[in-house]
Amino acid sequence: MKDVIVLGGLNMDLIVETPRLAGPGETAEGTRFYTTPGGKGGNQAVAAARLSQSPGTVKMVGRIGDDSFGEEMAQFMRNEGIDTSLLRRTENIASGIAIIFILPDGENHVNAVYGANGLCDLQQSSDVASALAGAGVLLCQQELPLAVTRAAIEAASTASVPVILDPAPVRNIPVGFYDSVTILTPNQGEAAALSGIDVVDIASARTAARKIRDSGTETVIVTMGDQGAWVESHGVSELLEPFRVRVVATVAAGDAFNGGLGTGLASGMDLLQAARLGMAAGALCVSRDGAQEAMPTQAEVEALMAAQA
Repeated sequence: MKDVIVLGGLNMDLIVETPRLAGPGETAEGTRFYTTPGGKGGNQAVAAARLSQSPGTVKMVGRIGDDSFGEEMAQFMRNEGIDTSLLRRTENIASGIAIIFILPDGENHVNAVYGANGLCDLQQSSDVASALAGAGVLLCQQELPLAVTRAAIEAASTASVPVILDPAPVRNIPVGFYDSVTILTPNQGEAAALSGIDVVDIASARTAARKIRDSGTETVIVTMGDQGAWVESHGVSELLEPFRVRVVATVAAGDAFNGGLGTGLASGMDLLQAARLGMAAGALCVSRDGAQEAMPTQAEVEALMAAQA
């Protein structure tokens, strides 16, 4: 098992379960409120740590503020065996937060305030570069300033370390930003934004994946929830069938997928094996509450894969 390096955002998730969203000028009553450590980077790191079962193998690179949320998030990751020596604390600023509304069908609506995440700079890309020796994969998203992420991606490419990028949240991306990305993992909405194709089914996912891949990315995996995932790569063009679970909340499903995909590649799996691992992790994640707390263990993932082989 090689190291999994994660560069990304850390947010404390403030979760509201509600029958419906309030309209303009309206107050709507929710049914439950709770907090849980989140952020795409933190979620992916915890997913990878629980699947790798090798303390110190997963290394988190990012920033937190000097508040109680920041310390709580850092301690949660340390308790999971994640190396936080490259997680830097920033004075006089709040840590990132995300307010998440979850509807009865499990779908979620997110408003984030990125706080300390927005102060990530070349220190973080330098930290990534320093951690690449012995790394099997770099996981990135688009929550941090794009210049930081791009520098880290290029450093990993130079070191021949595969890069998995979740293109979320959707941003205006500079030309060439994805050129050094090994695997791009958009969901349906993100694939539509990248390709200009409305992704509603398997056929449109395939068309969108091929169009995105033609722009220069080696591999594109479009995740489609209960429709599975379309994988488009050199010599590979196929649908991976979904795992069937009861959906509780879709928060962090994509992060669980990327964490599993990255762990699989770092442990020597081929692309499709690693993607199946990611899909099982994502399925279990949506079957329970929370973000990082919802990430499954290796034993849970193996049991689901065996049961639905």
